[in-house]
Amino acid sequence: MKKLIVIPARMASARLPGKPLADIHGQPMIAHVFSRAIKSAVGPVIVACADAQIADAVRAIGGDAIMTDPDLPSGSDRVRVAADIFDPNGAFDIIVNVQGDMPALDPEIIGDIVACLEANPNADIATGVVYTENKREIEDPNVVKAILAKDGRALYFTRAPAPSGEGGVYHHVGIYAYRRAALNRFCHLAPSGLEKRERLEQLRALEDGMTIYAARLQTAPDGVDTPDDLERARAQLKDEK
Repeated sequence: MKKLIVIPARMASARLPGKPLADIHGQPMIAHVFSRAIKSAVGPVIVACADAQIADAVRAIGGDAIMTDPDLPSGSDRVRVAADIFDPNGAFDIIVNVQGDMPALDPEIIGDIVACLEANPNADIATGVVYTENKREIEDPNVVKAILAKDGRALYFTRAPAPSGEGGVYHHVGIYAYRRAALNRFCHLAPSGLEKRERLEQLRALEDGMTIYAARLQTAPDGVDTPDDLERARAQLKDEK
């Protein structure tokens, strides 16, 4: 099956405006993410841009940038539109949504999530999780938890500490591999009740009866949402200057 990686990126961010272009050792953040997506060797990589400045930065490093409507409601919509522009004939069977704010992403994670989708023929979507017993992560509503069946099928996602009781939880990693038809179906669904309540887009898919499987990963990539996160990313990547 042919795979296409799409990185959605926009300048608007409530906590860190302009973060795709935030400097990390002389390169914008989006360049680091693009480079790591390329190193995954999963397939071609494009950036779905809401802003010309991001497209310019991507093209400056030799990357493919696709301009999308800045008024699109979500990154998933941006991914779908960019994939359709880049591949109007539907040659790519799997579309991988890699968030543009993971500059220290381990490239192997992308391949692991794609492999999970390919290994489960009834899966519409695959994503990633990391097991943790860290109390801070369990109680942090910004750390999304996945509740899984024993075969890795996702039963629910929540910001609450779940499941309750003794033991660890699965920390959700926000990278998604979609079958092409599943991405189209998902983007044409209206936001669901649970999605609005939890502020988790993937619940829209589960409420509509779509099937999500999760690859169990060893590490979770850190996202960049705040100035402190940006400093952490700079420290993580200091040896790659």
